[in-house]
Amino acid sequence: MTLTVRQLAEQVRGEVLGNGDLPIAAARPLSEAGPGDITFVEADKHMPAWHASPASAAVVSPNVPVNGRPLIRVADPLAAFAAIVMHFRGPPPTPAAARIDPTATVHPTAKIGPEATVGPFVVVGEGAVIGARCSLNAGVYIGRNCKIGDDATLHPHVVLYDDCVLGNRVTIHANAVIGADGFGFRTQQGKHVKVPQIGTVEIGDDVEIGACTTIDRGTFGPTRIGEGTKIDNLVMIAHNCQIGRHNLLVSQVGIAGSSTTGDYVVMAGQVGVGDHVKVGSKTIVGAKAGVVKDIPAGSRVLGAPAKPDKDEMRILKTLEKLPQMRKDLRDIKRRLGLGEGE
Repeated sequence: MTLTVRQLAEQVRGEVLGNGDLPIAAARPLSEAGPGDITFVEADKHMPAWHASPASAAVVSPNVPVNGRPLIRVADPLAAFAAIVMHFRGPPPTPAAARIDPTATVHPTAKIGPEATVGPFVVVGEGAVIGARCSLNAGVYIGRNCKIGDDATLHPHVVLYDDCVLGNRVTIHANAVIGADGFGFRTQQGKHVKVPQIGTVEIGDDVEIGACTTIDRGTFGPTRIGEGTKIDNLVMIAHNCQIGRHNLLVSQVGIAGSSTTGDYVVMAGQVGVGDHVKVGSKTIVGAKAGVVKDIPAGSRVLGAPAKPDKDEMRILKTLEKLPQMRKDLRDIKRRLGLGEGE
């Protein structure tokens, strides 16, 4: 498929600068684009790469200057470029009637929605309800009485323990486990005795959960993940947690039991959150931070224990100076006749 720059601009409602009749054969990222390709430039720091690129055209933000090649100016270059990529790939295949692989095991009481796909060796338990156009890929396990909304995609070997509830358009990547028992024990007569974990997990609409992530069921009530939240690979969310809407939880985040987050919280890689902690809405927690107490809404924190990011940055800058400070202290002690010290 070959399209002109102008035709692509019409697809994304962008403004054409330069030769709108130039033919474009493909859409590729800046590092891979060549002659005949269109690429995108999202930020000023990518300008040198754009000037050096052999790409024929680019999707850019409104402030990018013309440099002789055709441009499509839009408010959001990344979103527009993604739409162009999808346009080159063509429309998705028309959904077929519900397909159940002959190797799958579906309990007679389970309900499979129209146009759903149940792949090889999938197990769907007693009383489970699978919504319309869902895709259950190879080896997925759906426990008893689970409920999955429409247009959900579960990649290979996802496990839903009994009674879990998923909203519409939920995506769960390979080997994630939803609804395993929370880590709850009491010490009685010298032994660790398990506290029954009889709650559930409830996941809102438009949530995406990464590979090998685990979300434990509540002890008595539900562990909840709010709508629109995106969870990376290898994240651990413990029992009774209440995760707000539109959170971003990056790889290797661990959140201990009964903690809560507000809406639009961001946690960078390897953040650890203690139990029964409340993190306010629109808080940003920097990488490897250790959150051991409540954080007010709108905060930006770093460090372990987590503290305001400006304070932590001052501490880190001071630590960088410690070798020179130690040398200076030894020189002062020597001049004062106090010995060289340590």
